[in-house]
Amino acid sequence: MKKAFVTGITGQDGSYLTELLISKGYEVHGLVRRSSSLNTSRICHIFPEAEIAGTSKSESGLFLHYGDLSDSEQISNIMDKVKPDEVYNLAAQSHVRVSFDTPEYTGNITGLGTTRLLEAARRSNPGVRFYQASSSEMFGGKKPPQNEETPFYPRSPYACAKVYSYWMTRNYREGYDMYACNGILFNHESPRRGETFVTRKITRRIARIVAGKEKTLSLGNLDAKRDWGFSPEYVECMWMMLQQKQATDYVIGTGETHSVAEFVDAAFEYAGLDREKHVQIDQKYFRPTEVDVLIADPRKAEKNLGWKAKVKFLDLVKIMVDADMREFGVEPVGEGDMILAKRFGKKWWKGD
Repeated sequence: MKKAFVTGITGQDGSYLTELLISKGYEVHGLVRRSSSLNTSRICHIFPEAEIAGTSKSESGLFLHYGDLSDSEQISNIMDKVKPDEVYNLAAQSHVRVSFDTPEYTGNITGLGTTRLLEAARRSNPGVRFYQASSSEMFGGKKPPQNEETPFYPRSPYACAKVYSYWMTRNYREGYDMYACNGILFNHESPRRGETFVTRKITRRIARIVAGKEKTLSLGNLDAKRDWGFSPEYVECMWMMLQQKQATDYVIGTGETHSVAEFVDAAFEYAGLDREKHVQIDQKYFRPTEVDVLIADPRKAEKNLGWKAKVKFLDLVKIMVDADMREFGVEPVGEGDMILAKRFGKKWWKGD
């Protein structure tokens, strides 16, 4: 049985990746931060008791370990104990706007945290395979569409930290002959997306407006354009990267770009609401520096991995709006549910 170690396991991607790995027969170990309140809601359907490894056995094949990417000693201890075959580093301070307010913390966790994990992984198992969650934000909107050869031009502390992590992963691959991959993933969303990220903020607020709990939605820059895909498809690509004969880096995206305004328009129209009556602009949501356009050129992944995004922009909007309307006790429109059922059955949304 293969063992996988996943940081960021309680996040959107971590939860979907855990489902995928367990379905493939892996024993999965995840890193969680100690908190006074439970922060395992996205994985509790896999591991309802939310126990920590060492205190009980898990029948699901999932084990959780307390730790943090700022603590190299604890990371090393866990790695030595687990000796994973595959490591997926999905943990980060990942909110771009927040990174301007907490640049040092972002650099420590998102940047140096990767080095701590790479070193611990290398020492625990010379044959370990390592996946680093890189980001389209590293490109900074440079020369769209962006591919594996596009120069980086980071425009936020978050993006700077991700560039550092990218090059450390490359250095460990080239310096130690370590199987280490960077997945440069463009924006990917789902009903499990964090509530402070713009797509989920939009769909969640729409559901609250329909439910009569809110009246307005405050947003920042509506002109920014992004390449938005569906998270469950992207985590499958992460796994595929670690199953190849040779380690390399991949750009992952849909190859389409849409503005925040387009997402707002599509979501409000789908929910039967008039955007003009509810959306207002608030300057506090603008970034000091902005990335104008991100659009992936995923041809390398399509050729080498046989991977291509199936869920595109409008389908993604419908899936997320339906899920949030259901969460607030509102009857969903239903088209998003039908898209999921047709393309994935119960495979990816059984825990939502």
